[in-house]
Amino acid sequence: MLRHLLPVLALLGVAAPALAADGDAACLECHGDPAMTADLPGGGSVPLFVDGKQFQASVHAQQGMSCTDCHAGMTPEHATGELSVPTRHALSKKSSEVCASCHDQVAETFAKSVHGRAPENPDLPVCSECHDVHRTVDTAAARLALQTPLLCGNCHTDEGRMKKYGISTNVVDTYLADSHGMVTTFQRDGAPDQRARLGATCTDCHGVHDIRKTDDPGSRVIAANLLQTCQRCHEGAPPMFPQAWLSHWEPSPNRAPAVWAVLQFYRVMIPFMMGGLLLQIGLHVWRSARKKKP
Repeated sequence: MLRHLLPVLALLGVAAPALAADGDAACLECHGDPAMTADLPGGGSVPLFVDGKQFQASVHAQQGMSCTDCHAGMTPEHATGELSVPTRHALSKKSSEVCASCHDQVAETFAKSVHGRAPENPDLPVCSECHDVHRTVDTAAARLALQTPLLCGNCHTDEGRMKKYGISTNVVDTYLADSHGMVTTFQRDGAPDQRARLGATCTDCHGVHDIRKTDDPGSRVIAANLLQTCQRCHEGAPPMFPQAWLSHWEPSPNRAPAVWAVLQFYRVMIPFMMGGLLLQIGLHVWRSARKKKP
């Protein structure tokens, strides 16, 4: 494949990404059409559009990879309008097998995770559901980490899917209400410099390709391992440090009653103060208007 020829191309003074781009031009003659789709035997269709500019800016294209490095053996004659795989999940699973041909260590780790243990389960994510296959950015870039709450939320806010496994769909809301989520949201939406992250995201606590169930002894967020996880960012955090954090729990009279009481106080006090302020302004305007009458 082309990436194995990079040293030779460098000696010849040839830019590998440029050669790959030339080879992709034939593919984009069809796949550059935003309306292009293919029918699935199991029903429905799947979009086949590829944005050439976005792909050329991706980490794969920058490494000199071309379409046929992943779509091996494809020729113009392959365009039949139908796919051999029955469903979108089956197609995504097949693409993950292609990813594993290069990212073998990642694939091995993922297969042991809570997401990868049952690849036939359509509720579980595969590579392409988190990593956009044609515009994958450098995984070391802060901007990718800043998007993880949105990526995780695509599944974890799906009530139908989460109900099957007894998982709360409030995990994204509780994260965003937490200091970590507030800082991350501010940096993602407003801060101009996204080279260094300011707040922890989902993957900082739960892991990336090695996420385990929360009661798994190897989980980063199980009580026995939580302090070590916190210390990855909060160096020197004392043993009681994790207990000062609510995690994804919502304050209630039974859990964090002091925090719950403060929230209830502000829910009453803030409207009361605002209402009183508006009433005072209204009375002042009314009184001033009466004084001006002849």
